[in-house]
Amino acid sequence: MGITERKERDKVEMRRRILDAARDLFARDGYEAVTMRAIAEAIEYSPTTIYNHFEDKDDVVKACCEEDFTQLLGALSLQQQPADPVEAIRQLGRAYAAFGLQYPNHYRFMFLTPNKNHDLEAESPGHRSFGLLQSVVARAVTSGRFRKVDTDLAAQVLWSGLHGVVSLLITLRPQHWPAPPATDLIDQVIDHGIRGFLA
Repeated sequence: MGITERKERDKVEMRRRILDAARDLFARDGYEAVTMRAIAEAIEYSPTTIYNHFEDKDDVVKACCEEDFTQLLGALSLQQQPADPVEAIRQLGRAYAAFGLQYPNHYRFMFLTPNKNHDLEAESPGHRSFGLLQSVVARAVTSGRFRKVDTDLAAQVLWSGLHGVVSLLITLRPQHWPAPPATDLIDQVIDHGIRGFLA
């Protein structure tokens, strides 16, 4: 490996360390409390190192959002959608929940950490991820599997229920639940959400 390749590899590795540390800090302490200095201390480098890779804190947030929502979009797009739109909604819901449970810090940063630079562009991976659900809901309506409902509202209702259960599962320890969480809780939430819209 030549010097140029080694420098590029080191740059990519440092960027990865910065983003991983920043994501953990944002998820733990919240957007307002995290500084560039805190991120630098977390990776045991000087703040100058962070500024060599990112313009400011908002630039770090934007990079984290882009990366995490791209990963979510990939998880949702991984499998071929079933012909039955209702089954496709179930599949998307399970993939979404699996992503949240596999990457709880990513999920906390993406959905439970307020920040002012949070995935606002229409063609962003976050909007495209939600667009997958919207399109399948629209298919369920046009095929007659769902009642004639507003597809945006139905998609928001389905996502909100799923987001709630994923947030609880990654936030509360089992002993903090009023009763132990059911082993099929995610599937139950998905099915109950779907049932409200079935024709």
